[in-house]
Amino acid sequence: MARILITSGPTRQYLDPVRYLTNGSSGRMGSAIASACVAAGHEVIVVSGPVHVAYPDQARVVSVVSTEEMLEACGREFPACDGLIATAAPCDYRPRGMAQEKIAKTGAPLLIELIETPDVVAALGRNKRAGQWLVGFALETSDQRIRALVKLERKSCDLIVLNGPEAIDADASRVEVMDRGGHILATLHGPKSVLAARIVDIIQQQLIG
Repeated sequence: MARILITSGPTRQYLDPVRYLTNGSSGRMGSAIASACVAAGHEVIVVSGPVHVAYPDQARVVSVVSTEEMLEACGREFPACDGLIATAAPCDYRPRGMAQEKIAKTGAPLLIELIETPDVVAALGRNKRAGQWLVGFALETSDQRIRALVKLERKSCDLIVLNGPEAIDADASRVEVMDRGGHILATLHGPKSVLAARIVDIIQQQLIG
């Protein structure tokens, strides 16, 4: 049995007290992966952004909102885990400053300066200890395999799961599972619950043993 950390869902980066940047991630894949890990007998910790999906009762869920909060929670949990499956889609940018009051309409254009948020998986990858493993997810719209492999290397992942924008907020998807050598270990399509079970099987074979 392994202790597995799973990140899931989107994050939110607030512009003012009521408006925020985010993306369409639903958390469905994270929920499916968590259920598949539990079914395989693993201990599961989920760090989740705001979602409306349910996670298995056997999993311990840590709820966060922002990318910074997700990184902080993962930084606390990951050292005691055997591996990470990073299904979350953290918001990559945040406003340089958050307005303390709701931004009012003025009739004029509103310019917002955005800066990058921390890369959660890359930060964990830099600090992983011997024996720990990381599985990343890459959602790409062009040069998909090349971009996924660049992410795999930069984030110190052991495997990466490649999908496209059609996976966002969908019940089904198509994915490729790739290793560090660029080999495609599996091409899978179907309901996310079915994909999750197969992905966890591959992780079991390749990384857990």
